[in-house]
Amino acid sequence: MKRIHVLIAITLLFVPTALKAITGEETRKVTRLEEGWFFHKGEDGEWEKVTIPHDWAITGPFDRNNDLQVVAVTQNFETEATEKTGRSGGLPYMGIGWYKRSFDVSLENTRLPGTRRAILYFDGAMSNARVYVNGKEVIYWPYGYNAFHVDVTPYLTPDGKNNELTVRLENAPQSSRWYPGAGLYRDVYLIETNEICVPIWGSCITTTLSDDLTSAQVKILTKINESRNLKVEVTTSVFAPDGTVTGTLTSSQIRRINENQLECEQIFTIDTPMLWSPETPSLYRAESSIIVTPAFTSDGPQERRSSIPAARVLADIYSTTFGIRSIEVRPETGFYLNGKNRKFKGVCLHHDLGPLGAAVNESAIRHQLTMLKDMGCDAIRTTHNMPASILTQLCDSMGFMVMIENFDEWDVAKCDNGYHLYFEEWAEKDMVNMLHHFRNSPSVVMWSIGNEVPTQWMEEGYKVATFLRDICHREDPTRPVTCGMDQVDAILANGFGAIMDVPGFNYRVHKYLEGYEKLPQKVLLGSETASTVSSRGVYHLPAEKCAGKLTPDHQCSSYDLEHCWWSNIPDDDFALAEDYPWTMGQFVWTGFDYLGEPSPYDTDAWPNHSSMFGIIDIASIPKDRYYLYRSIWNEESPTLHILPHWNWEGREGETVPVFVYTSYPAAELFINGKSMGIRRKSDESNLHRYRLMWFNTKYEPGEITVNALDSDSQVAMTRTVRTASEPYTIVMEPSRTELDANGKDLCYITVKIVDRKGNLCPLDERSISFDVKGAGSFRAVANGDPTSLELFHEPHMKCFGGMMTLIVSSSDKSGKIKVTARAKGLRKSSVELTTK
Repeated sequence: MKRIHVLIAITLLFVPTALKAITGEETRKVTRLEEGWFFHKGEDGEWEKVTIPHDWAITGPFDRNNDLQVVAVTQNFETEATEKTGRSGGLPYMGIGWYKRSFDVSLENTRLPGTRRAILYFDGAMSNARVYVNGKEVIYWPYGYNAFHVDVTPYLTPDGKNNELTVRLENAPQSSRWYPGAGLYRDVYLIETNEICVPIWGSCITTTLSDDLTSAQVKILTKINESRNLKVEVTTSVFAPDGTVTGTLTSSQIRRINENQLECEQIFTIDTPMLWSPETPSLYRAESSIIVTPAFTSDGPQERRSSIPAARVLADIYSTTFGIRSIEVRPETGFYLNGKNRKFKGVCLHHDLGPLGAAVNESAIRHQLTMLKDMGCDAIRTTHNMPASILTQLCDSMGFMVMIENFDEWDVAKCDNGYHLYFEEWAEKDMVNMLHHFRNSPSVVMWSIGNEVPTQWMEEGYKVATFLRDICHREDPTRPVTCGMDQVDAILANGFGAIMDVPGFNYRVHKYLEGYEKLPQKVLLGSETASTVSSRGVYHLPAEKCAGKLTPDHQCSSYDLEHCWWSNIPDDDFALAEDYPWTMGQFVWTGFDYLGEPSPYDTDAWPNHSSMFGIIDIASIPKDRYYLYRSIWNEESPTLHILPHWNWEGREGETVPVFVYTSYPAAELFINGKSMGIRRKSDESNLHRYRLMWFNTKYEPGEITVNALDSDSQVAMTRTVRTASEPYTIVMEPSRTELDANGKDLCYITVKIVDRKGNLCPLDERSISFDVKGAGSFRAVANGDPTSLELFHEPHMKCFGGMMTLIVSSSDKSGKIKVTARAKGLRKSSVELTTK
C-alpha cells in the first residue's frame, strides 16, 4: 500500500478580528450570526426570538407517535415491518421551520477594484435548506450535515443595509435512523471580503517528511479570487507552536488556473519539526497576505486608472493552523503515525449532545472529549456524517485522530426519505465540500465513504464505492479511504471490500481471519465494534453473557455481558487487537449514548427512546464499561473499579457476582474483611484476559474492598464500595468552578443522593429541583435513563441510579453563580461557580 507522508492543516475561514491593510483598508471581516434571529415552526406561525445554534425539537415533548417508523430493517434481515418506537428519539424533529434576521454589509469601495463581497457560511442546517436574501433564493442545500456557503453580494440592498435573511428548513418523516436534530443547529457566519481574496477553504497544505523525521518540506497551495489580471503577490509566514517565525516567502509568479482564480505554490523547509500526535498535538500556523499592485502606469486611460489601485494594497490575510505528521498503512502491520505502529483506540460519536440536542456547543464537545481522553481514547469516528467544524478543531488541539464519515445511505434506501433521494445529484458536491472543508486538519487521518450501505450487497456495488473513493483520491491523495462494512460474505465475494484502501469491518469478529486471508490489503480495521448495551447502575441477575436480552424494566445490565444479536462484548475486540498485527484497532459503538436507536428495545418497546450502546450515558456519567476500556487504553494512569453497587436488600445470603476492572494483573476481594480470594488475568477466555470476576460471592450488607496487586503481588491500589444507609443529602460535583463570561460556556455538575457518610444511594429515584441565580442560568438536566420522558429543559428531574447531571451556562457578565438543589426529605445543597 502506498506510503503517505503528509502535513495537514486546519484552514480558518477568516481571521478572528477584522484586519487592516497597510493603506488602512479593511481586508476580511467575519461576523458570527448568533443573536437577532427569529423562528417559527410550520409555514405560518408566531415568531419567537432564538439564538443560533438552535435545535427546535429538543424541548419535546417525547411522544411514541413522533416519527413512528413501521419498517422492516433489511440490513438486520427483517422481512416483516414492525413498529420501530423511539428510533429517531421520539422527538418532533419533522416538519418545516423558518428562521429570519437582518444584517448589514459595508459596500464602500476600497482602493481595490470591484465591490466588497458578502458570503454566508452555514456549518450545517437540518435540513433541505433554502436560503433567501431580500426575498430571493440564493442557495438550496439538502444534506443537513454538510457545510455550504454562497456569495450573496448580487442580492444585497443598494447600500448594503437592512438586508433580510430567511432560511426555510424541512425534515421529512422517516428520513433518519437516529435523532438528527432540527433547525440551524450549527454556526452561521457572514464573511465580508474584498473582491480579490482567498476563497473559503482556499488553502491546501501538505508535506513530505524526511525518513528520520528531522525535517519537513511544507507545500502551501493558496487560491486567490482575481479576474482583472492585476499583479498579485503572496507573502506567507510560518509560525512555530511557540509563536516564533520559522520562515517567510514572497511569491510574485502566480499561475492562473481559470479566468476567475489564481493559485500560488510556496514550499518551506522546517528543520526539527514538532510532530503532531494525540500525545503531542503541536500546531503550527501559516499566515498569507495577498497584496495587489498597479497593473498600469499613471498615464494610462482614465477609465482604466480609476478601477485599479494606485499603490501596493493588502487585499486579504488568510490564516491556516496546521500540524506536521506522517501517516502510513502497511500490509500485515497496519497503521503508522510518525513512523510508529499504533492501533486505534477509538469511539464512534453521533452528533447530538444529549440533553442539549443537536445544537452545537464548544464547551459541551470539549467536555465529551475530556472524558474520552481520560479513558485513554485517541480517535473519533464521526458517525455517520460530517461533523461540526469545532469538533475537528478541538481534536486538533486536544489530540484525537479522526475518521470523518459522510453518508449512512447511498443510492439504495435505508429510510424512505433518506439520502438515496439525493445521492445521484448531490453525492459528489457533498463529498467535495467535506474534503475541502476538512482536508487541512491534522487530526483527520482517514475518510470513510459510508456506513453499512445496502449497496454493499449489490453485484455492481463496487462501482459506486469506486466512484466515491476516487473523489477522495482526487481531492485529497494524502489519506486512505475506508467504509464501514457489515455484510462480510457479500463484500468478499463481489469485490466491494477489495477496492478500499483500508477494509473496515463493522462487528463480525468471527469473520476477521477470513477477511484478512481473502482481501488483498492484508489489514483490517474495526470500523465499528462491540455494541455492548448497558444501563448505568442496573445489574440483572444472574450475570450471564447473552444477545438481545429483553427484561420487564426495559434496561440492560451493567455487568457488561449483554450485546445485540449482530455484535459482541468488548473483550473480543481487545483480543483481536492484541493477537493479530494486521488489525488496526477499533472504533467502539459508541462513546456516548445518543438520542434514538434504543436497541435492543427498538420494536414496540416505548418508552425507550435513547441508545444504551454508550460507554458514557446520555447524562455524561460514565458507566462501568468506561473503566473496562480505561483499564486497557489509559497507559498513563492506573485504573481500579468495582461493580456492582452493594445495596441488595432482600438478597442476603444469595449470589451477587463482583467484577473488577483494573490495569493491574491481579486483585484480592474482601467482603466485610473476609477474603474472597485472589483473581489473576489469564488466557482461560477473553473475559478472563481483561476482567477479574468473582461469580459466587454472597451478598451481605457492609462493604466490599478490592486490593489491586502489581506484577510483584504487592498492593498497588485499594477501592471500597459500601452499603448505603438512609438517604440524607444531595451532593453536587462540578466539572469546573470557573467559566468564561461569554454566555455559552458550560459547567456539568454531577448530582448525587448520598447517606450521612457520603455513600451513593444507588436505588434512590426521587426528583430533584434546581435553582440557578447570578451570572449564569439553568441550561439542561439529564439522568441517563433511556426510558425517562421527563423534559431536559425543565429544572427538575428524577434521579436514575441515585444520580443525574445538571448543566449550567455562564452569562456574558463576570460574577458569581449560585446553584441550589432541593429534594423532598433531603438536605438541600448549594455550589458556587465564578464567571470571568
